[in-house]
Amino acid sequence: MNLTPGPPSAAKVALRDQVLAARRRRPLGEAADDAARIARHLLAAPEVRRAATVAAYVGVGREPGTGLLLDALGEAGKRVVLPVLLPDGDLDWAVYTGSAELVAAGRGLLEPVSPPLGVDSVATADVVVVPGLAVSSTGMRLGRGGGSYDRALARVPVGTFTCVVVYDDEVGRDVPAEAHDRRVAAAVSPSGVVRF
Repeated sequence: MNLTPGPPSAAKVALRDQVLAARRRRPLGEAADDAARIARHLLAAPEVRRAATVAAYVGVGREPGTGLLLDALGEAGKRVVLPVLLPDGDLDWAVYTGSAELVAAGRGLLEPVSPPLGVDSVATADVVVVPGLAVSSTGMRLGRGGGSYDRALARVPVGTFTCVVVYDDEVGRDVPAEAHDRRVAAAVSPSGVVRF
């Protein structure tokens, strides 16, 4: 199966544009509260409580914030691994050792400075938390269009708890699907965790 995305469908482009425009209109003053609520919901999830290793990411720009979540996972004794974007758009992974050990990377991302673990290391995570712009009622996730997380999710064993982080109004959307797209098991938003 081809995991490299071709040209996006017009429906995906339209939905991405719509969601990104809505995110730009979100009041910045709500960001910290939304991030705290998302962290609280995910930390309470049984799958996360049982996990030894959590693959996650650093939210940037108008994405829901993940800084509180990352630090709380570390404080709870979890091993946290974060993506490192490779030149071909694939994702390597490295251990998160704190926000002071993050560096600016391409596409406005923040990445850990610790040694890379390899693209297949995501398969060792007990929980995989990914970014997204929207998610359908069946777990079809809309990303930014590069296919990076679809490739990573394809390496994750069946049965692993995979969860997209979104805002409340981005859950239950009609997300167009293509051959390379990967579903997630759940979504977390400021209102809580929804399992599919």
